[in-house]
Amino acid sequence: MDDPTRVEWREWGQAAFDEAAAADIPVLLSLTATWCDHCHEMDAETYAEPRIAANINDSFVPVRVDVDRHPRVRDRYNMGGFPSTVFLAPNGEVLTGAGYLGPDGMRQVLDSVRTMWQTNGSGAARVPRPLREDNPPAGELTPAIEQAMLGQLSETYDETAGGWGQEPKFPLPDALEFALKRDREMALRSYDAVSANLLDEYEGGFYRFATDRDWSGLQHEKLLDSNGALVRAFANAYLLTGKDEYREPAERTIDYLTATLWNGDADAFANSQAPGEDDAHSLDATDRASADEPPVDDGVFAGPNALAIEGLLTYYAYTDDERARRYAERALATLREDLLVDGVVAHSLENAASADDPVCLLTNQARALGALTTAASTIDPSVLADATAIADAAIDRLHDGDSFLDGPVEGVGLLDRPLRPLDANVAFADGLLELAVLTGEDRYRERARETLEAFAGASDRFGVQVARYATAAARLLEGPLVLRVAAEPGSDLHRAALRLADHEKVVVPDADGLEAGTARAERRDRVSEPAETPAALSERVQAVLD
Repeated sequence: MDDPTRVEWREWGQAAFDEAAAADIPVLLSLTATWCDHCHEMDAETYAEPRIAANINDSFVPVRVDVDRHPRVRDRYNMGGFPSTVFLAPNGEVLTGAGYLGPDGMRQVLDSVRTMWQTNGSGAARVPRPLREDNPPAGELTPAIEQAMLGQLSETYDETAGGWGQEPKFPLPDALEFALKRDREMALRSYDAVSANLLDEYEGGFYRFATDRDWSGLQHEKLLDSNGALVRAFANAYLLTGKDEYREPAERTIDYLTATLWNGDADAFANSQAPGEDDAHSLDATDRASADEPPVDDGVFAGPNALAIEGLLTYYAYTDDERARRYAERALATLREDLLVDGVVAHSLENAASADDPVCLLTNQARALGALTTAASTIDPSVLADATAIADAAIDRLHDGDSFLDGPVEGVGLLDRPLRPLDANVAFADGLLELAVLTGEDRYRERARETLEAFAGASDRFGVQVARYATAAARLLEGPLVLRVAAEPGSDLHRAALRLADHEKVVVPDADGLEAGTARAERRDRVSEPAETPAALSERVQAVLD
């Protein structure tokens, strides 16, 4: 999209901060996204106003950052949503910040920041709290963690509208999956609310969120990462219930991903779709058919593609849907062949093409690990070689103390400050748990335990957004249900193992130590007798769970 602003934007980098230091003026950092409607509105209404633009160009060094392409900048300077408008000292510390600012609000803030800088200079700047408190409070993993998260879900559950919290309403796929196994009624009512309100009935795919408690005020952008995660979540609800009302939202979302968001040139999924200038999503079906298609950001990013691969393969495991498998395999090939370099997952195809040694980012490593362990369980155990390379690279490059940093502690601004993102640490630990089962390497399980323990001291304060922490802790303490199948992927026994109704299980095809054509169930130190048929395997599962 063309830039309608009159602001002389610089790229994020050392040159912009050097310029600010030499001129002794602040940096104005604008965090935006291609899918962000309010970002485009702010460009058209605020940054395009000639006097505001002149004021910024004269008194600040303006820097524009796309948050999808620079996640470490996003995570250090996000003001709670996008756009984020952040004023920095030349050393990268924060003077003040806001979200969307209209023309009047921007004039007031520019005057305020100028006065602040003239009065106090860099003394007015600060380092955000997550970057000041380096080490999270550690603790012991206990069953109380799972119960505390269930209590959080029950306390914040919206009995009237479904979902959790008041407003805004996000789909929260990790919370849906956690509740699915522990409070089915609450979970399914929330699944129903998400599908009834956020699913695009015309084209498929889920909108990002709703601004109001009753799920009104839809924000019509569609992001690959949330849609990939929701395919998995709804597939798992279908596994548990057998009802098409949960399978069909996943299927419609796969329709959307494989049509609108498929980037055929890259053989992978594009990143996002914006609402469109005239918000075509709000039109009825007849008018929408003739409306211009909202723009798609064709950028191919490793993490969101990994979530999509995991979602499609989970759906395939329960349905034998060949389209889901075919597109997952194509995107997986791109991930492995074009984005993976010596165990490090490049952030995007663009980054991979321009660097022999891509930057190692924890979120990308964690999501790629999840995609590969799912692929190993469902279609191809040989991908475990790449999965172990990804795990080992992250451990080698990002492990610090008892947990993991988001990336290398280097760069301009606050990028040289360590950040330990809880969600990425949890996702990586959960992937390590599965990798330990699939490879028989206990060192991965111990590393997962150490990582979860590193945050356990604060677990009673975790919100429902990180319900996966409690899922991972429970899987580690109780041991996941493991189904070892001495048969190749796609065999009747393997397909039956995948479809046993526990979405937190781990299925190991082509398993060693069993007679060919048999399977067994395990739960910690409980091991069943071998089974030769799907019916017998189901009985063996009950024996180890009872």
